[in-house]
Amino acid sequence: MKIKTIENQKNKFVFKIDGVSHGFCNILKEKLLEDKHIKTATYGVDHPLVNIPNFLVETDGSETPKNAVLNAVKKLKTVADSAKKDLSKELK
Repeated sequence: MKIKTIENQKNKFVFKIDGVSHGFCNILKEKLLEDKHIKTATYGVDHPLVNIPNFLVETDGSETPKNAVLNAVKKLKTVADSAKKDLSKELK
């Protein structure tokens, strides 16, 4: 996975994230939108053959967009760890 910052302002963060699927982008977007300080969290792909998502994250100023992304990724890790634990028990 490669992440490249496109724009970094106080309340706005735009970045490209190479090497991930739409599934990852959708769940990251979902976790971002759970944060009450997020005004906008979305992504798009410039061209389907290139398939490098561009993320846009905007906050209300109570937290930086970068911190919001990091918090969302931490939530994703918690969900993934829990799923791994539950599946490991069930599939033994």
